[in-house]
Amino acid sequence: MKVLVIGGGIAGLTTALCCAERGMHVVIFEQASEFKEVGAGLQLSPNGTRVLYKLGLQTQLEDLAFRPKSLDMKLGHSGKNVFSIPLTDTETKYGSPYLHIHRADLLSILEKEVKNSSKCEIYTDHKVVKLVENGESASVTCSNGAVYNGDVVIGADGIHSIVREHIVGKNTARFTGNLAWRAVIPTKDLPKDLIPPSATVWTGDKRHAVTYYLRSGELVNFVGVVEQESWQKESWTERGNPQDLIQDFSSFAPEIRTLTQSIDSCFKWALHDRMPLKTWTNGRLVVLGDAAHPMLPFLAQGAVMGIEDAEILAACLENYSWSEALKTFEKIRKPRTSRVQAGARANMNLFHHGQPISRLIHYKPIQIAARLFPNFINNRQDWLYKYKAENPN
Repeated sequence: MKVLVIGGGIAGLTTALCCAERGMHVVIFEQASEFKEVGAGLQLSPNGTRVLYKLGLQTQLEDLAFRPKSLDMKLGHSGKNVFSIPLTDTETKYGSPYLHIHRADLLSILEKEVKNSSKCEIYTDHKVVKLVENGESASVTCSNGAVYNGDVVIGADGIHSIVREHIVGKNTARFTGNLAWRAVIPTKDLPKDLIPPSATVWTGDKRHAVTYYLRSGELVNFVGVVEQESWQKESWTERGNPQDLIQDFSSFAPEIRTLTQSIDSCFKWALHDRMPLKTWTNGRLVVLGDAAHPMLPFLAQGAVMGIEDAEILAACLENYSWSEALKTFEKIRKPRTSRVQAGARANMNLFHHGQPISRLIHYKPIQIAARLFPNFINNRQDWLYKYKAENPN
């Protein structure tokens, strides 16, 4: 089987590796002239690392990643803990670790592995401008006029997916009223032990921050989300003014104020949401990752869902005819990704209770539950992390 993958991001490259592992011939099209990622971190929970380890990437990942000790929620104004979920036993509990990694590092690992595969071809500076599906085969036409034929076309081309548009037409994004800041800070530029070695959410009044380490602790990743009515540009690469970021978090605990004052370069983007698609397939065309189910970052599952998709779609293509494979893939994945999308939306509200009464109503019960029923809190993510993409049923 010959598979055409549009998009050379995390989901696209993982899909290529999962298909190649099963003996398929894969052609990848990336519109950029080189594979690159703007500085940012991501969290790889066990349901994602399990797939990447299966692909043989364990050593490369662990050489560049950071292992957090816990998932924490803190009150942003004081730094007081709401709850802490241990992560030191994830391999025993879930069969795979929880890792923090720089997006550029993960992309580099995947790109190198794909280029070393005899089953994969990569074409950069190849923007796909036309898709044709005629029942017998599928083809893509690139902006340089080149035409490529294959058995299926997989759209791993993100939030502005051309493949999705061919499947369901225009899919308008909804601005959530939230603006996100992101920055990466060298740890050496910060006071020692300023930031805890965990994935930490700092809640606030109509805003929250997330901090965690990257590259074996050499970097700190910062994400700050602020409710805002204006500025709706949906872009990952828009530069921001560090002074504006500092002001947005000036009411937070000393740790966050010190951290933001050390930022000299940052990006901002408007958070958009989309309703689940009615269908992910049309003939020999299929979408996955952000092209199929873009989601808010408040469950730290966006990249991981694309990684899960890759494994399951490749398995379906191996075990079924192409038509049955695409239908089975959508049937397996749609309920789970829709649930994750809904969970991320719910967390958007949970993190933004900063007024005293609101904090008391929403966070005090969680603090009490964490103290009296720790197993209930510690197991609240089991439905996410125990999922095995290699055996989803």
